[in-house]
Amino acid sequence: MFSSGINWFKFAAPQRFYALSGTWIPYCVAIAVIATIIGLTIGLLIAPSDHQQGESYRIIFIHVPAAWMSMIIYLAMAFWAAMGLIFNARLASMFALALAPTGALMTFIALWTGSLWGKPTWGTYWVWDARLTSELILLFLYLGFLSLHAAIEDTRKADRSAAVLAIVGVVNIPIIYFSVKWWNTLHQGASVSLTKAPTMATQMLTGMLIMTVAFWAYSFALSFYRCRTLILERERHTAWAQEAVK
Repeated sequence: MFSSGINWFKFAAPQRFYALSGTWIPYCVAIAVIATIIGLTIGLLIAPSDHQQGESYRIIFIHVPAAWMSMIIYLAMAFWAAMGLIFNARLASMFALALAPTGALMTFIALWTGSLWGKPTWGTYWVWDARLTSELILLFLYLGFLSLHAAIEDTRKADRSAAVLAIVGVVNIPIIYFSVKWWNTLHQGASVSLTKAPTMATQMLTGMLIMTVAFWAYSFALSFYRCRTLILERERHTAWAQEAVK
């Protein structure tokens, strides 16, 4: 049986992950800053105007990466919540909780920028479109996850109850993604697909992908930082955690 010789399970210990994530955070922040500068420069200054939407389309450089991250982070949150529920893994539950605020932020940004984009495109800030409505439900799922966890005093019970909600809520992700195919909606279809050539100019696609890298790095940095805070809070009775806060 092939073995890499690396004991990956050692990173499941909160103490080791605390040290490892502390090393990663500065790199994630640097990548986020650099990619944001490059991505916005391409998106706002280099990419051409859209022949139909003019300059208003440029909001995609924020809207699309935020929308992608809102779904990706939820899947990651549900995965780690499930790992914590199934294997009683403390770190997995903490990381799921650390991801939730960032996911909620990305969902809010996607909804907010989408409404700003909708005004010049549809003539209104909001319509009860299938894509928009399911994305709004995603925000409620994030908020529900955080609220349910905060409402239960016992940490382990809170982790388990919130995990069940997160796992059930996964059903909303394919609804968001496929809504424009399943129903006749106002929301435009995907311009980027794994099975088809992109339908946008190269500069537009490049700027959007670089901004996606920026959003990824930013999300990692925030989640790692928040997870480290949770680790210190829950491990405060241990000698190493007491030493770390000095």
